[in-house]
Amino acid sequence: MQSTDHDLLLSLNKDYIDSVQNSDVARFDEILAEDFRCSNPDGTFLGRQEFLTQAGKPVSISGLQARDVLIRQFGDCAIIHAKTSFLDAQGNKKKGRYTDVWIKDKGVWLAVSAHVTRA
Repeated sequence: MQSTDHDLLLSLNKDYIDSVQNSDVARFDEILAEDFRCSNPDGTFLGRQEFLTQAGKPVSISGLQARDVLIRQFGDCAIIHAKTSFLDAQGNKKKGRYTDVWIKDKGVWLAVSAHVTRA
């Protein structure tokens, strides 16, 4: 059975979240576009290499989950919005949101932008 773009994007979204939780730089290297940019909750704006360096550091959060995932596709562009929930280093429940932009280039979906907030 052939996967739809929506199914592929759902899977890529899960990979992205899992890669954050597990500091999986190798997977990020596969799914990020060369000109990827990320706006962090602290206001920093990272290029691809800076993001990969950040992603490779051990995380202090646990149980990261995406909820209410909304995928909006516009041809070869998709925007993914979602809520997050996780535990901080002290075990306190926290939440956030993210918006990721994906572009289909030569038949392959790649993340080009991420914007993350935490409360």
